[in-house]
Amino acid sequence: MQKFQLLKHLAKFTAKKTAKNVILFTLACLLTISPGTFAKEPENSPANIHTQANTQANTQTTKISANQTQQLLQQGETLYQAGRFTEAINVLQQALSIYKQENNNLGQAAALTNLSLVYQRFGAQKEADAAVSNSLELLGWNGSSQKLNISDSKPESREILAQTLDIQAGLLLTEGKSDESLQRSQQAEKIWNELKNNTGAIRSRINQAQALRVSGFYRRSEDILEEIEKKHLKEPQTDPLVKVTVMRSLGNTRQQLGDLQESEKVLEESLKIAEDLKLPQEEIALIAFSLGNTARSLNKTEKAINSYKRAAQSTPNPLTKVQAQINQLSLLVEQEEKEEQQITEAKTLIPTIQSQLASLPANQAGIYAHINFARTLNTIDNTQDIAQITGTNVKDITQILATSLQQARDIGDQRAESYALGSLGEIYEQTSRWEEAQDLTQQALFLAQKNNDLDIAYIWEWQLGRLLKAQNDFPGAISAYDSAVATLNSLRTDLAAVNREVQFNFRDRVEPIYRESVELLLQEKGEAGEAKPDLDKVRKRMEALRVAELDNYFREACLSNEFVVIDEVVDEDNPDTAIIYPIILDNQLEIILKLPKQELIRKTSVVKSTEVEKIITQMRNRIIEPDLTQEFIADSQQLYQWLIKPIEDDLKNSKAKVKTLVFIPDGSLRNIPMAALYDGKEYLAQKYAIAISPGLQLFTPKSLTRQELNVLAGGLSQVPEDEEKNFAPLPNVTEELTSIQESGLPTVKLYNDNFTSNTLQRKINERPFQVIHLATHGRFSSRANDTFILASDKRINVAELDSLLRSREERRTEPIELLVLSACETATGDERAALGLAGVALRAGARSTLASLWQIGDDSTATFIDEFYRQLLTDKTTTTAEALRASQLKLMESPEYNRPMYWAPYVLVGNWL
Repeated sequence: MQKFQLLKHLAKFTAKKTAKNVILFTLACLLTISPGTFAKEPENSPANIHTQANTQANTQTTKISANQTQQLLQQGETLYQAGRFTEAINVLQQALSIYKQENNNLGQAAALTNLSLVYQRFGAQKEADAAVSNSLELLGWNGSSQKLNISDSKPESREILAQTLDIQAGLLLTEGKSDESLQRSQQAEKIWNELKNNTGAIRSRINQAQALRVSGFYRRSEDILEEIEKKHLKEPQTDPLVKVTVMRSLGNTRQQLGDLQESEKVLEESLKIAEDLKLPQEEIALIAFSLGNTARSLNKTEKAINSYKRAAQSTPNPLTKVQAQINQLSLLVEQEEKEEQQITEAKTLIPTIQSQLASLPANQAGIYAHINFARTLNTIDNTQDIAQITGTNVKDITQILATSLQQARDIGDQRAESYALGSLGEIYEQTSRWEEAQDLTQQALFLAQKNNDLDIAYIWEWQLGRLLKAQNDFPGAISAYDSAVATLNSLRTDLAAVNREVQFNFRDRVEPIYRESVELLLQEKGEAGEAKPDLDKVRKRMEALRVAELDNYFREACLSNEFVVIDEVVDEDNPDTAIIYPIILDNQLEIILKLPKQELIRKTSVVKSTEVEKIITQMRNRIIEPDLTQEFIADSQQLYQWLIKPIEDDLKNSKAKVKTLVFIPDGSLRNIPMAALYDGKEYLAQKYAIAISPGLQLFTPKSLTRQELNVLAGGLSQVPEDEEKNFAPLPNVTEELTSIQESGLPTVKLYNDNFTSNTLQRKINERPFQVIHLATHGRFSSRANDTFILASDKRINVAELDSLLRSREERRTEPIELLVLSACETATGDERAALGLAGVALRAGARSTLASLWQIGDDSTATFIDEFYRQLLTDKTTTTAEALRASQLKLMESPEYNRPMYWAPYVLVGNWL
């Protein structure tokens, strides 16, 4: 906790058979910044909230007794508050000396604990550890026993013990010993509960949540904090500082879980309470710091910068100030288009931060501040104005890292040591000092693996792969990349263990590993020196990337259904189906083709990824613009030349007589309809039925059993009043739902006011529907919280839809055969938005999902849907993909709807049978 508070414990002891007052005061929370894109605040100091005193340096303190030690402790507290640490240490040592002369163990323990706090703030970590350890020894604590060995074991003595354990928990956390910190907090909680001290127990629970969060167990941390929030925060007797700290911790945890809107909400509420109650400036600074991190993750750059500024300006803690300034600097540096004011601010910040580094404590937080600053400086492009005026160079950066390395070794923090070594290796990599870089990287990797720090081990494995590749050791490089991918895969089943920077910088810190690895694999040679890449391994490597993307999207391992390998489906049951697996690399577009019962075929289009991305973006934007039809056709034809033309003859000449193409699209290719690719005469949909698979595995595909189909159809023609500014009415939803009913399929309809989240859940559980058809506005986004469908009472986001459909699975064993989402769209300008569609398709547990990539006129949608169901019911042998194609062809034949914007947006994800 942040507020320095005076603790008074009336403890009786018998050295001279007199009563004495023992004062125990506590330390403001220090932030730990983990190296990475930007700093995170794991709140690793104890939640030192006590009911007795809320004294600040500039306020009237409790009446001082005549007792000399009491006066000395009071003086020490005042000096501590004023930041006069050397004087505070001298005063507390005087009090300790008097207690020793009196043989007063309890007084010595209190003085030593206070000394440990001042030492920690002073940067003397070893002295802080020694002081608190001596305090616990005087209290009779042997490290695990709950029994006191001192003569006086009254509640006052046990209370001091519990407080000291909480303080030691914070010290352990600053040293990176989160497991030991958690254990100490749990031991303290047990004592608080025995004493029936609810506030103390809450404090220890908060400390446990902080330790779990630092360890990466965000869900467990969130559970503890939510439990405290539910049970205690509404009680009027709860200390306001407890409320604020719980809310801040909860905001930080939710940020690291990716629940950014909720994080922002709870942090803003916490800040308002702190301001209204005029809590210490350090508390306000820490909340502002956390709010800056959340705003940054939400891409609210101005809000983030202002929050960091406020944190730096408010805090009396030099470490918090530097951390906030480093975060502000890194945010300014990473802006692609910098305004003159931002450049000026960055230029000013660099020497300001440099001047403060030497005064930082040599604890984990101070070490990480050094490393983060060095890494931020290293990201500054030498051609930018910022670098030209700072005067910093590689030598300066390496010196900062060398200092952090020595400090990490001094305190025995091998995780921080690994970070420092690896960061030094990266500097040498950039200056082409390959051997030195490799040696440092291997040292960093050894420490990470030794301590099972897999969340940083993969970073050094990746770095080692790059270094070996630069030295033309391709087998070694491939092996290092393989190790990095294997490490990431071992983390996927417990994403809580993944470094928090990984989650928010997936495209920078994870995705390149897979793509660079694929580039290496494609360069593999056979024994005779000929090119002989393992194409199946290449596909599986990209498959691992897709799985990692979806895990990152949901913040948890999401593939839990029973899946079958797609190649087996084609080889055994679908002799007329081909699988196309495109891969976008920096300088080429690779196409891997799987034909039934044939070896994989590889073709390459030599084109830069930037050009491919440009054409995809143009094609997507132009397809919905009536005045840009010719431009769209040119883009579509160009993409056809790169993607389909190289395999065109293979498809035509195949003995399989291919009728259906199943694409496993890569990157932004997921945002465009493959059906609209144009060869100069025909669209691809005019030649083939087309489906999309999220990956190489499918949820146990099988053909639709028409005679057993029944439909739950829900939709909105009128949007809720509070959504009218966001969405237009869909008048033809009535016709769409009616056409399903009139098709002859048994249908339960939920329309307008009846289409609520609760009603949908209740109806889904009443009977085994094979088809769920939702005709309502929806949006697919690269953020799970922004992927939703609109019901009359609320937006149902993808996680809620998942829970709703999972409740069905608890009662029904039959999977959903077909989920239809009409009137949906991928978020405009979001190049990874189709992840939302893939996510919905996977989490719904449906074999097939039919959805639209953008909104179109709902009159054409009604026509399309009517034809789609007619195709499914008329010909029992028609596959779902063929029904989709027939419906698209019908719209093409209509002069009113023959433009691609009307028929192309519909995509079938998953089972095409």
